[in-house]
Order: sequence, then C-alpha cells, then structure tokens
Amino acid sequence: MNLNKAIIVGRLTRDPETKALPSGQSVSSFGLATNRVWTDQSGNKQEATEFHNIVTFGKLADICSNYLSKGRLILIEGYIKTRSWEGQDGQKKYRTEIIANNMQMGPRSGSSEIKEAPSQTDTNQTPPTQEEIPIIEVEEPIKNEETPLTKEKEGLTPEGVNVKDIPF
Repeated sequence: MNLNKAIIVGRLTRDPETKALPSGQSVSSFGLATNRVWTDQSGNKQEATEFHNIVTFGKLADICSNYLSKGRLILIEGYIKTRSWEGQDGQKKYRTEIIANNMQMGPRSGSSEIKEAPSQTDTNQTPPTQEEIPIIEVEEPIKNEETPLTKEKEGLTPEGVNVKDIPF
C-alpha cells in the first residue's frame, strides 16, 4: 500500500495568487511556512523553518483568494506532487507542491475561534443550535422489550444461560 498525504499547519508567506484555467476552473497558489522546534544534545533549543508551495483548485481556490492573506494561520490537508518543465535556459526545472483538498482557517489575532472552510470534497454544515432541535414528547411509555442484547447485558446468553456459569 502507498500513501501520499500531507497535513501541515503554518502561516501564509504571501497573499494567494488566483488565476483561471482555460477550462474556467480557478487555481490559487500561495506559500506556507512551518517550523520545527527541538532540543539538541547540549540542551539548546533549536528551530528550523520550512517553506511549502500550496496549490488549490475550484471552490477551495476561490475561498482561499477571498479569505486568506499573508500571516494567516491555516491547516492544509492534501497530497504532495512534483512538477517538472524545461526552463527558458534549456534546463529541466522541478517544483514540489502540496495540492490541497481541504483547508481550515486558524484564529485571527485576538480570537481563539477556529473556522473551517468547505473543501471541494467536503460539504461541511453548521450543527443546529439548541433552539433548532425539536423536542418530541412521547405520550405512551417505552416498553422494555426483552431482546438478545438485553439478555447479554444482564449476563445471559440468548439461550438464557448465565455467562458466569460458563467454565472458560
């Protein structure tokens, strides 16, 4: 089995650039910086920053161009892809990118609320509030019927044998 999945949390290094493909589909690209902190053998705190190229398509690209800006904290979920092309100088060039299929916006400065943006594959809906949940009142009492599951809860098998009486 092979797996190509990337999940990163970081801050945008530049505002998203959005373009339209010849098919009309939107494509947005931006940079994301992540950091890794560790303690070396001598006990000193070390930090390394990585810069990632992110690409989004379709509705997610539109959301990124409308709501994201440089410095914003986000979570990106997607897969890694390396493109290659021949440059103007005749040299073969490579670029490794994360193709995002899901994105969550982190809190803005001064806020601890996390908002989730819908992705191309997910249709996230907000849960109903307490006022929207209907209350159903039952007029007749619920009968406690005996089923194989209720017998098991009482320590009995469906045949009526007590589980504690079984020697193994």
